[in-house]
Amino acid sequence: MGTTVFERQPPPQGVVDLSLRDTSLGVFWLDDVERPTHPPLQGTVRTDLAVVGGGYAGLWTAVRAKERDPGRRVVLLEASRIAWAASGRNGGFCESSLTHGHENGVTRWPEEIDRLEELGHANLDGIEETIARYGMDAEFERTGQLAVAVEPHQVEWYRDEPGFLDREAVQAEVHSETFLAGDWDRDGCAMVHPAKLGLELARVAADLGVEIHEHSIVRAIEGDGSGQITLVTPNGRVVADAVALGTNVFPSLLRRNRLMTVPVYDYVLMTEPLSTEQLASIGWSNRQGLADSANQFHYYRLTADDRILFGGYDAIYHFGGKVRTEYEDRIESHRRLASHFFTTFPQLEGLRFTHRWAGAIDSSSRFCAFFGTARKGRVAYATGFTGLGVGAARFAADVMLDKLSGEETERTELRMVREKPIPFPPEPAASIGVNLVRAAMNQADHNEGRRNLFLKTLDALGMGFDS
Repeated sequence: MGTTVFERQPPPQGVVDLSLRDTSLGVFWLDDVERPTHPPLQGTVRTDLAVVGGGYAGLWTAVRAKERDPGRRVVLLEASRIAWAASGRNGGFCESSLTHGHENGVTRWPEEIDRLEELGHANLDGIEETIARYGMDAEFERTGQLAVAVEPHQVEWYRDEPGFLDREAVQAEVHSETFLAGDWDRDGCAMVHPAKLGLELARVAADLGVEIHEHSIVRAIEGDGSGQITLVTPNGRVVADAVALGTNVFPSLLRRNRLMTVPVYDYVLMTEPLSTEQLASIGWSNRQGLADSANQFHYYRLTADDRILFGGYDAIYHFGGKVRTEYEDRIESHRRLASHFFTTFPQLEGLRFTHRWAGAIDSSSRFCAFFGTARKGRVAYATGFTGLGVGAARFAADVMLDKLSGEETERTELRMVREKPIPFPPEPAASIGVNLVRAAMNQADHNEGRRNLFLKTLDALGMGFDS
């Protein structure tokens, strides 16, 4: 069994200790913004469309609903605060892919992949246009994304790609001795400030007339679809002609979807702002998003004030599939990230991390969102984004609204939209299976990327796993 570059070239432990000495456990993006409040729901409200969830999926659904029909009454219910969960704590990679990358898409929907990629680029264009039209301050930068090879066997994966960069070219973009080659997709990804994007979507929604209620968790859905649907909250009820569910990683209000996703925790660090000299030592003048190429990969990007966000690698599932605040404090994961950071950028020794945090990803067995309806077509849902919801949530919003309209559209007729992923097994099989997959992925990363029979079998069954 081989070693990875992060094991061959670890930094001194003292460098890691110093970098984490004064780090606070909290989400940088949410500390960096003012957050308007919206009143909890009180009493009974009747509406044309009720949206459950104040993250990207719910907010885009509310905005798109009002853009399609300004006279439609729309009420949005959020259990906690707008954009407090995945939408406020992700890496800010707004990708065009609707299928979690070309390879995943072409394997599952080969006859549709070209159109899916066209629709994905149109969706990203639509996000950019919407941000410009409403003057949204989301720190949107369409810089593209640079995938980097950090092991010799990974170089060949990119050699035939149109954006291929050899060692010299990739080092000219971002200077890390670990970078052996790369593939720069110049147009398929933008960087955003995730919390600002969520809060600005809420601002736009409210300006369009959407009624937003925070601290209004939906406890139950009542009604079989033959009439209006009722959403029950602690202090009120919403009676709606139609309902869109954007509840992401949290337990579905529809029993049929309870085993369709599992929550996998992803860990993140944010540095203090880099000095001019520190920035010069790494280059990165084109400000692309970066991701390395292993099964257990890292993603990293620059912020508007020249901090570096560094996240990924560990993907932790907890028995029972619970989403709990205490799971966000996992010092061994944050120490591992800090070590890998200084392997990547040893010239930044002495830089400190100001924030460390984590968030749960709504992972599905096909790695990308799935869609459906319930209650005789009056309830629509989209979930299972598996880490790519920043961009794909807008597409999902249009799919849900199409489905609720009852009309067939190009989106609703896509096989990718019509099909469902294979559900995960119940406990204890889920925990055993996820941890076996993680071990096999780690083994592959230590064996020149070669996937063992277990992973190949899961791939063939459509039950692979992506960190």
